Amino acid sequence: MISRQPRALRLLAAVLVATVAVSGCSSIKTLFGGRHKDKTGEPAQLVDFTPTVGVKPLWSVKVGKGEKNLGIGQHPVIVDGKVYAAAVDGGVTAIDLATGQTLWHYDSKSRLSGGPGAGDGLVVVGGLKGEVIALDAADGHQKWTARVGNEVLAAPAIAGGMVFVHSNDGRVTAFDAASGERRWFYSADMPALTVRGTGELTLGPGLVFVPGDNGTLTALSASDGSERWSVAVAEPDGRSELERMADVDGAAVLDGTVLFATSFKNHTVAIDGPRGQILWDSDYGGPRGLGLSNSAVVITDRNGNVVGLDKNTGGSIWKQSGLLNRNVSAPTVQGDYAVVGDYEGVVHWLNLKDGAFAARSKVGAAVTGKPVEANGIVVVQSVDGKLTAFALQP
Repeated sequence: MISRQPRALRLLAAVLVATVAVSGCSSIKTLFGGRHKDKTGEPAQLVDFTPTVGVKPLWSVKVGKGEKNLGIGQHPVIVDGKVYAAAVDGGVTAIDLATGQTLWHYDSKSRLSGGPGAGDGLVVVGGLKGEVIALDAADGHQKWTARVGNEVLAAPAIAGGMVFVHSNDGRVTAFDAASGERRWFYSADMPALTVRGTGELTLGPGLVFVPGDNGTLTALSASDGSERWSVAVAEPDGRSELERMADVDGAAVLDGTVLFATSFKNHTVAIDGPRGQILWDSDYGGPRGLGLSNSAVVITDRNGNVVGLDKNTGGSIWKQSGLLNRNVSAPTVQGDYAVVGDYEGVVHWLNLKDGAFAARSKVGAAVTGKPVEANGIVVVQSVDGKLTAFALQP
């Protein structure tokens, strides 16, 4: 989905990507969700291969009607052995990671657009009308509600007695975790045309790292929202607003003191977190975030290529092009494999050494949200609101 303001650009975006939807703050978004609208080629046909690892479906749970074709990319979060998932229509559900047993369910009257954030005994979720709802992680009862000025497509972040919400207008709002009282807010500059979506916040010691639609990653003080540094993940260059889109819509990943972030404009960077200094810059990148292993950074580009980069240098290790135009999700890492989903609801495991296909499984509807992993288990959410958990087998 693309967001914009001037009418001429709106018409151009509508011609280029065909589907238009209206979001908050009178901005207009063009749908990138569902089946990929790239007219340069049809989705790649999946090729048979001999699996080199076994994958075992552990359980499957329906958590609501899902996001359908909204292009939000909802995904669950896993904390302390519990899976928390939200559906646009269906509320929030807590599930035991090991068994798939439903622990509690919160039935929301609001349409919940972002995946939930969890931590410090809270589960917090945002809505299409800017609602912010905080639940008790133990039993799901509502503790407080608040509101921000635009839809919340990213999962809130929780730490240090604060809840941080990144809304679709680029604003970050901090709430007191106990009361829901607003503590501070930060506003970022927004370009005229952006990809639909808002990058999830990443938390570090005393810092909140904010991915921006203008191609930047910004570090804010968690205590008062003051800016510590801001660096360009990708420069928004080009003659048209469409060419200049450089959104950082996936969450940055913090490993020790190094941040890894990727951009719609085909750039991935490693950044020294405390100082905001770029350590390396790769010309491979993607719009939906990245996966991280001990040795590799894995990204999915706009065309569906899945690329492995050397974690220390940013150099390309491998490139898997067998999923072109299949609207491939951001990757996560499970053991020695990168895991992605596609528009047909097929989940793929790629070997981290060479990118070769290692396993494949079908979950049903499209998978646009990033798979999540904990305790060796990967959980995938499809756009029909179905969660499926997988474990690797020797």
